Amino acid sequence: MKPILLLSTGGTFNKIYNPIHGQLEVNPHSTPLHRLLEHWQADYPVRNLLGKDSLEMDDRDRHTLLEAIRDAREETIVVIHGTDTMDQSTAVVAAAQLPKRIVFTGAMIPWSIDPVEATANLASAIGYAQALKEDGVYLTMSGQFGTHIEVIKDRAAGRFVRVR
Repeated sequence: MKPILLLSTGGTFNKIYNPIHGQLEVNPHSTPLHRLLEHWQADYPVRNLLGKDSLEMDDRDRHTLLEAIRDAREETIVVIHGTDTMDQSTAVVAAAQLPKRIVFTGAMIPWSIDPVEATANLASAIGYAQALKEDGVYLTMSGQFGTHIEVIKDRAAGRFVRVR
């Protein structure tokens, strides 16, 4: 099995409801992700990178993500990323044409609200990453698999779709 690095940027597994402030906040530690991996008895390294909701990410954050991917010794990486700006981040990473297999995934609904989608998407991303033969930037969401330009967010439908 290929070693796979999990990079968590902050949304999917990190958003938790703060009853004092009455809103979702990002916990930078990915505690649910670590618990899930323990339950699976999976030994994937996790790196918590930004601790931000994807709507708060800017070009500097995307450069930080790119550098983390570039510097990782692993050639296969799963990036757990919020869905609102995933397209912007995949475009930045794809433009670098790194000799790695990079799979982005996330969830439309945070794990703390409904763990099913996030868990299914992460499992799909890990399986997809293991099967990939060619370097590139890929995306798997909502049961859809493909390159970052083949799978996109259909905002009107509220889900990801394969367009090619």
